[in-house]
Amino acid sequence: MTQLDEFEFNNVQIDQHGPIAVLTINRPRALNALSADTLSEIAQAVNLIVEDAEVGALIITGAGDKAFVAGADISEFENLEGVYDGRELSLAGQDVMHQISSLPIPVIAAVNGFALGGGLELALACDVRVAATTARLGLPEVSLGLIPGFGGTQRLARLVGAGRALDLMLTARQVKADEALGMGLVNYVADDALTKAREVAELMLKNAPIALSLVKEAVRRGLDTTLEAGLEVEADLFGMTVATKDFREGVDAFLNKRRAEFQGE
Repeated sequence: MTQLDEFEFNNVQIDQHGPIAVLTINRPRALNALSADTLSEIAQAVNLIVEDAEVGALIITGAGDKAFVAGADISEFENLEGVYDGRELSLAGQDVMHQISSLPIPVIAAVNGFALGGGLELALACDVRVAATTARLGLPEVSLGLIPGFGGTQRLARLVGAGRALDLMLTARQVKADEALGMGLVNYVADDALTKAREVAELMLKNAPIALSLVKEAVRRGLDTTLEAGLEVEADLFGMTVATKDFREGVDAFLNKRRAEFQGE
């Protein structure tokens, strides 16, 4: 935990509660907009978190009660000129989102307010999304003459289907938490998104750490290939879990009607 406590950021904040780390996008005056510096700090913070062996789950949220992340920092867009600048900005954002989606630990978005544009793309990079009842979600980039560039066109369609994804992106409309839940865009709706996210993280952390990591890998890799190839991936990773001490512990605990004590081995 020493690394997480000692490292200071300007635009993000890391807190740890036992095995749960909370990464807060901390620009409330800008509705936590994703500036270039903020994206860089998110990447640095995620690297620190994943290197801390004590951290078993990550929650990402926004500072204040108005926004999770209201989008990219549009004030920085004035300096963009031509295809190259646009492509480089998109790739930089995609790299950060991929870094988050590839983490070996569960990642939960506590969407405590507006999650628009890059903010929704950040939430989509997480494994599970908890929305506050006041949350508003959308990908309104076409209203600026753009398209989502931090992974939104790909992750949203994979999550809710092409039809629903195109509806949100082509209309640029925002959806409330209940509608987002109904379409599968979020997993939970709660009055306090962060509290609910912690409850979900605690439930996940009762399980075997290696199994948590490998089930994420199985789903992630399976989405990028055919069903047949995905099943091969599943079989390979299933085999890996059988070789762990946690598997032996889980089976013994089940047979002896006691709580398993997983060690991540």
